Amino acid sequence: MPAKKTTVVAADDDPQLLRLVTRNLQMDGYEVIAASDGQQALEQIEARLPDLALLDLMMPRLDGFTVCQRVREFSNLPIIILTARGADQDKIRGLDLGADDYLTKPFSIEELLARVRAVLRRSQAAHNDAGHGVQTVTTIGDLTIDYGQRRVTMAGRDVDLTPVEYRVLAYLAQNAGRVITQDLLLTHVWGDEYEGESHLLQVNVNRLRRKLEPDPTHPRYLLTKTGVGYLLATNPTE
Repeated sequence: MPAKKTTVVAADDDPQLLRLVTRNLQMDGYEVIAASDGQQALEQIEARLPDLALLDLMMPRLDGFTVCQRVREFSNLPIIILTARGADQDKIRGLDLGADDYLTKPFSIEELLARVRAVLRRSQAAHNDAGHGVQTVTTIGDLTIDYGQRRVTMAGRDVDLTPVEYRVLAYLAQNAGRVITQDLLLTHVWGDEYEGESHLLQVNVNRLRRKLEPDPTHPRYLLTKTGVGYLLATNPTE
């Protein structure tokens, strides 16, 4: 029996771009489910449970922001958002709603395929990490990270993290007390081709602080070393 193809939901209201993306993903070996608006995309994601979603942000019926938010209510499905050139606030908002990566229009097909492969690679790595069964646990203050179960708790309460958020936190926890540069974090969590993509890192660190810190505006655990990077404090103070 042939191996099941990796399935991608591709959603964009520009029919020419959607055909181009669909055709090239298919040529690269993916099964593609095309959607011309956000409502169709959400319905296909719910019905087909794909391996990845590629969402334009500006779509009729439901925009990409809303689709991303709805999907995050029930799934950690990898999501790449498509944004207009210069729309940095849209990138930040999309990432803040749980998207894993973004592509800026206009983009090359080579860049599209590289981003798709990178996001799927990270998703598979997270799945493999979860299956290793290593029962190593890090506890710092009220924060506990169980790497074997990929479970994070704060004062005994489970903290729901996206796969990317978990990988950022786990890497910092495995190097607790050490300052990790932005580029090192980016290449470890996202891949070598993401060096310099500070938006991705800043948004995910901010999301982690909102989920972990008693007061995200005055973090005790996830600290910033301005101009250098981040560290997870070994002795969080009040």
